Amino acid sequence: MEQQQDLQKRLLLALVLSFMVFVVFDMFMPKPTKPIEQNATTQTAQQQTPKVVESSSAAPASSKAISIQASSAPVTTIKSLTTVKSDRFIYTIDDLGRIAQVKLLEKKYEYEEKKLELLNPQWVKPLELRFADADLNKEALKTPYTTSVESMDLSSGENTLILTQKLSSTTVTKKLTFYPDGHYDINIELSNPAQYFITAGQRPDADHTLYMVVQGALIKKTNDTIIVLEDGDVEEALSGVNAEFVSSFDRYFSSLLYNFDKPLSVSTLVVEEENALVFVQGEQSFNLHGYLGPKESEILKNIHPKLTDAIEYGWFTFISKPLFKVLEWFHGLVGNWGWAIVLVTLLIKLILFPLSYKGMMSMQRLKDLAPKMKEIKEKYGKDPQKMNAKMMELYKKHGANPMGGCLPLLLQIPIFFAIYRVLLNAVELQGAEWMLWITDLSLKDPLFILPLLMGASMWYQQKITPNTMTDPMQQKIFQWLPVVMTIFFITFPAGLVLYWLVNNIFTIAQQFVINTAYEKQKLLKIENK
Repeated sequence: MEQQQDLQKRLLLALVLSFMVFVVFDMFMPKPTKPIEQNATTQTAQQQTPKVVESSSAAPASSKAISIQASSAPVTTIKSLTTVKSDRFIYTIDDLGRIAQVKLLEKKYEYEEKKLELLNPQWVKPLELRFADADLNKEALKTPYTTSVESMDLSSGENTLILTQKLSSTTVTKKLTFYPDGHYDINIELSNPAQYFITAGQRPDADHTLYMVVQGALIKKTNDTIIVLEDGDVEEALSGVNAEFVSSFDRYFSSLLYNFDKPLSVSTLVVEEENALVFVQGEQSFNLHGYLGPKESEILKNIHPKLTDAIEYGWFTFISKPLFKVLEWFHGLVGNWGWAIVLVTLLIKLILFPLSYKGMMSMQRLKDLAPKMKEIKEKYGKDPQKMNAKMMELYKKHGANPMGGCLPLLLQIPIFFAIYRVLLNAVELQGAEWMLWITDLSLKDPLFILPLLMGASMWYQQKITPNTMTDPMQQKIFQWLPVVMTIFFITFPAGLVLYWLVNNIFTIAQQFVINTAYEKQKLLKIENK
């Protein structure tokens, strides 16, 4: 029957399209980044020739246009002025008044048995100032700051340091107050007015995995809209955007500048390889706040609830954000991210069960009707209009719905990709154990047991699921799907594979329940005849 075959093809197409996403993902998966040298001491001016230099239209003290100077600090030896230490991190402040490095001390962030350092020594650093006047800017990038203190310990709470830079036409004073959770307050004072910008720096360069993730810059505007400037895909600079915060981010970490009391005027440069460098326009006396560290939901929420918007999930954010909140809630109950994933999967299956029940029952009826459908096709095959009419009569008589099996699948596709983004981007899963051999849900299963179990469960699920396909090619494709999916999932994070495995197990349980219920219905019909 042509209509039935078309429906099967549509169902197959939906599956194939979803798998193609994984194929494309695999083809364009970036190469692993080389680890940052732990003792690197030199910095290179990577941003000396950006593609665009944009003028800001938001000059508070003058009607003259302000341009962000393109040149960064010249090649020089980084001299550490101050180290700021807590039990979670060490900040290094260099002689140009910037955050030169952040070393994370928690074991879960170790990379190749070394403490993870977030910043690439060759990239533009957070808190670097760029003056609109080219000569003054050149002078500022060569003149070292002095510091009020060479080291600070945050074990007893926040602490403050004062950095001073004496330039020919003005003196810059940066007052920085650091807090144990990684956020800091910034007060900038200029003895004489000069137009300048301060940057959140280039994004952290701390993700050394193979997974393709969004990274670059993010701007949260005062109207609650979010602009994401993804690395490698930035064509135009922005100018004078009113924002609550800006973020330079990679998969797990972010450098933030924010102020929720007064809008920030934000502009960008388009730098090499179509990446964005974000700047906030300063004033003679200027106050704002910053954060540099992991995008942990609880930390950002405690600093300010709006900062959780810095956790970016891409196209499926509207589904991913509530999914993560549910995942976080379950984690609060059970204290284990792996079991939280299991419980979220169960919740999703329970919510979708009414639709799944109708769809699976419809597939059972279609399976039983297959011989009659074949008879109608053979009898009325030369008259498609009459054949379709007879098919509709058959469906109506037996309560079958050819579309019933498609809807649950179509609903699961966006949910799968949404939870994929959650499990790929949640820094909380880094170093998070589940049980036994799974000691880090953010990395692939080291023994490949979960992907193999996932493939086996998918094969068994197909075996017990009613199949009305008569096309040999379609049958072969479906027979090979468990193998293809197992290969895809070999390198995926263990947390994501765990979700898919548990989803398959619950689907198998659903199918057993529905198969039993359908057989009982058939027996009742036979007895009532």
